[in-house]
Amino acid sequence: MKKILSLMDWGIFALRLYHYILLLSRVLSGSEFSNRTLLNAVWLGLALVVPLLFWFPGRRENKVWFGVLELLLGGSYYVNSVIHPDLTSKADYLLPSLAMGYLLTKRTLWILPLLVLIPFSFQSSLRLSWEQSLSIGTDNLLFGFIGMWASFVANAYDQKNKLVAEVERQNKLLTHYSAEIEKMTLLEERNRMSKELHDTLGHSFISLILSLDASLALMDSKPAEAKDRLIRIRALAEENLDEMRNIVHEMGEEEESSLIRQVESLANRFREHTGTALTLSLPETERSIRFEVRQTILRVIQESFTNALKHGKASQLHLELTYSENHLRLSVRNNGKPIDKPQDGFGLTTMRHRVERLGGSLRLSSGEGAPAITEVRCEIPLTGVKPHGED
Repeated sequence: MKKILSLMDWGIFALRLYHYILLLSRVLSGSEFSNRTLLNAVWLGLALVVPLLFWFPGRRENKVWFGVLELLLGGSYYVNSVIHPDLTSKADYLLPSLAMGYLLTKRTLWILPLLVLIPFSFQSSLRLSWEQSLSIGTDNLLFGFIGMWASFVANAYDQKNKLVAEVERQNKLLTHYSAEIEKMTLLEERNRMSKELHDTLGHSFISLILSLDASLALMDSKPAEAKDRLIRIRALAEENLDEMRNIVHEMGEEEESSLIRQVESLANRFREHTGTALTLSLPETERSIRFEVRQTILRVIQESFTNALKHGKASQLHLELTYSENHLRLSVRNNGKPIDKPQDGFGLTTMRHRVERLGGSLRLSSGEGAPAITEVRCEIPLTGVKPHGED
């Protein structure tokens, strides 16, 4: 099946070779050897060999010159053999017509009418009727069309095999690309989960550590208050566990949630367990936003709170969240120690990557003043947002 075109080429080649060898054997097996016999043998030899200089299966593909030379040499010998009744190498011109039809191109279409006209060249010498000449010419034309059909079938099979091979190659590429995409997706998801866990656990453990430090300080002097703090720390640990479960749930199901309520809940827990003064400025109207945007804003807030306490030792924070027509803006300011050379740690670097992947920007600024203010500003574009609750 894969070599059908080559097999067809060799089949046509063999039929043409058989035709000329048969004629040549008849010439050479004649009863008398003469100059005329030698001339016919040379003529047949040239008709056999010369066209093959331009077409040979798998080697040469000049079909135009093959057709021209086949018609001139083979066709002229055919007419000569018909005109001379005493010639022992008489044969029809069907197999050469088959070969020329098989190798026909757009540039050699003129050969087809000549196959019909060949018998009319010896019509007068043999005194053939128009019907007889036309019948012989029609037979030649029929074999030419059979050759064309064989060429069409062979090329169709060849194109089909090439297409199958290309489809197999593309399937292998798709399989390879699919495996690569799956690998990249798993890696991206793993990185996303690691960032989620870092952001959530980092914030939660900072709150727990600060609360535990305060409780240890009160153990001797105010045991009742220390006990009360430990109870609240236990409640915080339970809330953190619930938050972790919510993260896992949200990773698999992007259900709609209120960003304002989540920010308020986050702020209330922060106030309760750190004792830090925190003020909020939140929009009155809720917007329905994508899961990725909502999660990114919450993680930026958590990281900003954590850094304000851990590195800046801040006692006051202010969070402002605003919606514009096309953007969501967040500002978290604190009165902690100013940063001489603001540099992103792992947490803020992760947050910056999250924000930039959504087409937004994140900026950290810190400066001297009375009091000194350190600010984290975040802006994320909103695409296709709508008022919360609208369908």
